[in-house]
Amino acid sequence: MILTFSQGKIIATQHEVVIRIDGSCRMMMQAQVDELTLIGGANVITAVGSGLNWSVKLDSDEQLQQIATEIGIAVTQY
Repeated sequence: MILTFSQGKIIATQHEVVIRIDGSCRMMMQAQVDELTLIGGANVITAVGSGLNWSVKLDSDEQLQQIATEIGIAVTQY
């Protein structure tokens, strides 16, 4: 699945998520699904793992739900 949000694109599969940030930096972040947490309310994806630590805020709860459905993990509500 490819999802466009205000800062770039998210490519999500059942195994990994790749986030490409637009702009002059052209940054790319990648993580295995096991390393991800989806935070509802704040609409944030966080990745924490072996040498890995990043987070991205999405535009809406709908985008977070679409990613949760695609990768097969639940959204955590705080």
